[in-house]
Amino acid sequence: MLDRIALIITIIGSINWGLIGLFQFDLVAWICGGPAALLSRIVYTIVAVCGLWCIGILFRSPARVRE
Repeated sequence: MLDRIALIITIIGSINWGLIGLFQFDLVAWICGGPAALLSRIVYTIVAVCGLWCIGILFRSPARVRE
């Protein structure tokens, strides 16, 4: 369950990076009141932690991923 949540949050973060790259539009900053706002920084940190968690998923054995 935690793996799926981390993947979903990482995917949302990647969509935000896509918006930044293509349109120079930061959806998280727009929703949370700017890139330096505390809420934005919390969201960015959560996405980063989930990305690190997904690195662990990458190196697991296939049998353990299905659990």
